[in-house]
Amino acid sequence: MSSSMEQLYQQVILDHAKFPHGRGLGLAGEHVGESHQVNPTCGDEVTLQVDLEDGVVRDVRWEGQGCSISQASVSVLVDLVVGNDLATVDQLGGTFRELMSARGNGLDDEAAEDSLGDATAFTGVAKYPARIKCALLGWSALTDALIKTGARPTEDS
Repeated sequence: MSSSMEQLYQQVILDHAKFPHGRGLGLAGEHVGESHQVNPTCGDEVTLQVDLEDGVVRDVRWEGQGCSISQASVSVLVDLVVGNDLATVDQLGGTFRELMSARGNGLDDEAAEDSLGDATAFTGVAKYPARIKCALLGWSALTDALIKTGARPTEDS
């Protein structure tokens, strides 16, 4: 990856960390699931609420603290999943996890990588195994919150 691309990616992460999308809890209702996740390695944490109706993510709200990577990743997640159906959310989550497993090399599937939008900024994070958990924290919270809405089977099922 070129140094100018790395700088652009770093700026996207810093912008999302400084001006996070979806920040502020307060969703309520029968279709809302909430999850609190902590990265014990570094202390990052996030509480995420998801409002799901008729299989579509209507809204995601969150509060958290931690490094720029964890906070920016949740902000980007909000932009990616709100307004999408569960199949699309699953696909995006899987693609982001693949990106985090690519060790900073990006994805071979250009269309899949393009579907991630600003989340491609986390490509370089995958070079640092200790930071991957930071980037995935919000995605873990989203998965758990969706389980709590009843839209997903539990881990035990």
